[in-house]
Amino acid sequence: MARLLIRGGRVLDPASEMDEITDVLVEDGKIAAVGQGLEARGAEVLDAEGCWVAPGFIDLHTHLREPGQEYKEDLGSGGRAAVAGGFTSIVCMANTAPVNDDPSVTEYILNRARSDSPARVFPIAAATMGLAGEVMTEMAALHEAGAVAFSDDGKTISDAGVMRRVLEYSKLVGVPVVVHAEDCALRADGVVNEGPVSTRLGLPGNPCLAEDILVARDLMLTELTGARLHVAHISSAGAVDLVRRARERGLSVTAEVTPHHLALTDEATLGYDTNTKMAPPLRSASDVAACRKALAEGVIDVIATDHAPHAVHEKEVEFTEAPPGILGFETAYPVVMDMVRADELSPLELMRRMSTNSTRIMDVPGGSLAVGSAGDVVVLDPTRQWTYDPAKGYSKSRNSPWAGQEMTGRVVATVVEGRLVYHCDRGVLIP
Repeated sequence: MARLLIRGGRVLDPASEMDEITDVLVEDGKIAAVGQGLEARGAEVLDAEGCWVAPGFIDLHTHLREPGQEYKEDLGSGGRAAVAGGFTSIVCMANTAPVNDDPSVTEYILNRARSDSPARVFPIAAATMGLAGEVMTEMAALHEAGAVAFSDDGKTISDAGVMRRVLEYSKLVGVPVVVHAEDCALRADGVVNEGPVSTRLGLPGNPCLAEDILVARDLMLTELTGARLHVAHISSAGAVDLVRRARERGLSVTAEVTPHHLALTDEATLGYDTNTKMAPPLRSASDVAACRKALAEGVIDVIATDHAPHAVHEKEVEFTEAPPGILGFETAYPVVMDMVRADELSPLELMRRMSTNSTRIMDVPGGSLAVGSAGDVVVLDPTRQWTYDPAKGYSKSRNSPWAGQEMTGRVVATVVEGRLVYHCDRGVLIP
């Protein structure tokens, strides 16, 4: 009977509004008790003095590359990087090769993850066949196989008629549609945010309006259909305002923001570092401020990494030719801790946006330390300083704009289903 006692930490449980120094006992994969002075009685003891103890992080937006692009990442390496970053559940997008548009691919991902990944993995299936934006997938069959949402992320469903049908049919299975909102004609060949920085760089710009127009369209279609819409990696002040107004009208819309869109502006691209090339691109300081404010207010529900590994040779090309995206798992917590240090979010509210809120958007376990809930826990040292070296991380790839930077705030331990799967001094622990 596996038992783990996490002793003396500051327990932050947004589900119960708990913020106090106490103990957490995990037994047989579940939270068994929360309270002071719990007896160890043969349990493994993890000293959490000076640390935060919270429900394990849940990432609603990742790219794990398997099947088909295992040279960048696979379910095992992605899962190890995830738990090193405090993530106990991760949701992976459908842009694999083959695309996850068939139940057999969904089942393959789930089966491989069970054997290879120390983190729980939940697949998002494609909304259209081949991510082509033309023919809908068999949503009921994909949901039955284990898909928790539908998305053509990485691509845009440009045809409003197709998007309407996707939203209508998603209601039949009761899961959200996740949208990568970008008008491809307006984006054109844009690779950085359109504005003074793109002019200085001499690179084609991608305007905020490309994001805003598609968010507006999809919100109108959501109002028409009554479906559930989740806006992925929101980045512009205009899109944030559209989501705010839609929520005020009572639409069933949620949104996520990435750590990099909270922490970096388009000025980070001035050195032509391809590790600052994102989709959507890094925006202006005013857009970053709008995203931070919306996250603090609850207009943006969750922080999601958009973990997007690429091989070194793919990024070591001209800026216009490099694929967009960066690693996200192992740097997410220290990067967003800046909002706590700036008094924009309390520790409890940060945990709500990295864990608890995700469980009301998608059907994934965790998000609570209530007795009987999933034994998924993260232990965090908010003041520990360390230098991030992606070459020493767990991902197969190295593409990070934070390489070599000193971080404040570190994941000390990650517990999945009651098992200690990661400790910062011992690495990933796989039975």
